[in-house]
Amino acid sequence: MLQEFSISTPRENFYNITSKVREAISASGIKGGIAVVFCPHTTAGITINENADPDVVHDMLLGLTKAYPDRTEFRHGEGNSAAHLKATAVGSSVTVIITDGNPALGTWQGIYFCEFDPPRNRRYYVQVIGT
Repeated sequence: MLQEFSISTPRENFYNITSKVREAISASGIKGGIAVVFCPHTTAGITINENADPDVVHDMLLGLTKAYPDRTEFRHGEGNSAAHLKATAVGSSVTVIITDGNPALGTWQGIYFCEFDPPRNRRYYVQVIGT
């Protein structure tokens, strides 16, 4: 079962979408299988990481900005090459195992939509497969 979600991203950030993924799994009726969360944008991504301490998101954004700063040598006309690099580093999808109708996430894990080229109105997909 494929579900599409919309998200408004006013600033560069990691937006916690775990509850939406849980909703998609629940709506599918699937008790065992996988959920694929996919971002169809080239300057945004999807990741799984800690959701207990907001400083983790801060530090990840800081690290990505230090690793992929804007550079005057970039030639892309839109001026968002650093966002493309960050999105490539993070990736466009994650796969989550489903057990007993729930995502098999660790105690501190959450699923994030990662915006690197704000502000935008974005979308992402959750494909649930199983029995």
